[in-house]
Amino acid sequence: MRRSFQNFIKPIVSSIVAIALFVTLWVGSPAPADAASYGGRMGGGSFRSAPRSYSAPRSGGGYGGGGYNRGYGGGMGGGSSFFFFPSPWMFFGGGGGAGGILSLLVLAAVASTAVQAFQRFQGQDGGSDMGLKSSKVSVVKLQVGLLAEAKTLQEDLNRIAQKANTASSAGLAQALQETTLSLLRHPEYWAYAGGESKQSAMLAAESEFNRMILSERSKFLGESVSNVSGQLKQANGTLTVNPAGELVEQSGEYIVVTLLVGAEGKVELPAINSATDLRGALSTLGAVSSDRLLTLEVLWQPGSTDGVLTSDDMVEYYPTLKLV
Repeated sequence: MRRSFQNFIKPIVSSIVAIALFVTLWVGSPAPADAASYGGRMGGGSFRSAPRSYSAPRSGGGYGGGGYNRGYGGGMGGGSSFFFFPSPWMFFGGGGGAGGILSLLVLAAVASTAVQAFQRFQGQDGGSDMGLKSSKVSVVKLQVGLLAEAKTLQEDLNRIAQKANTASSAGLAQALQETTLSLLRHPEYWAYAGGESKQSAMLAAESEFNRMILSERSKFLGESVSNVSGQLKQANGTLTVNPAGELVEQSGEYIVVTLLVGAEGKVELPAINSATDLRGALSTLGAVSSDRLLTLEVLWQPGSTDGVLTSDDMVEYYPTLKLV
């Protein structure tokens, strides 16, 4: 009887001890996010809004005049995607020799024209994914570590985020220009920097861009202000100001600003080893026009007075940044 009771109670006691140990460790150990601070975020756009494909107009292309989707003799109805494809028997008709060879060449030319026009039609078709797979776009990340005394710049970023029209390409381009301009105006606060740029097909670029966003946002405990795709959100009580209208003094040492850009065509950053290189990289990003800009994310940490970035935080969260 006694042994049966011990066998019954032993697993219960073991379970209670295990649960108590887990709770003690979970409560007593600081969470990885404790070192992180609240950050700010603004951006928007989409890789899916990009043109599926683009081909420069040809002068006098095809038979019977230039333009797209022109079939033999200009096609039917000017821009129709219908192509007249003659039967081989219309050319050969039982004959042979030079006439047959000439007819074969004409037939091959017509077939080539039809195939090229069909490929252009597929590239322009809104329901086709060919453009998404083949269009080349650039994904760029630029990070700037600033001394924590850069209160004016931090205030600028919060102001831009609150007023930016992140639901339009023009608004995103303006937000990018204002952000890079604000950074360019304060070189005395530059401490660290780093960047990378990649060019790939549309789908691969979208995946890489999303990976970068998740990686950077995971460093935040939360977001004090967020303006993404026209949705403005602000946490209550996180943008503390004193009566003079300035941000309350922080005990941290650094502020980090991250710019993520997806753009059509080639956008390449220089290797950043000095302040001169950083200036060139900021100028390159700021020059991306609205018709090329696909998507944008601007993140800064800390975005509020609820958290700070210490030297240890910089080593843990931004180990690839270099002194400039």
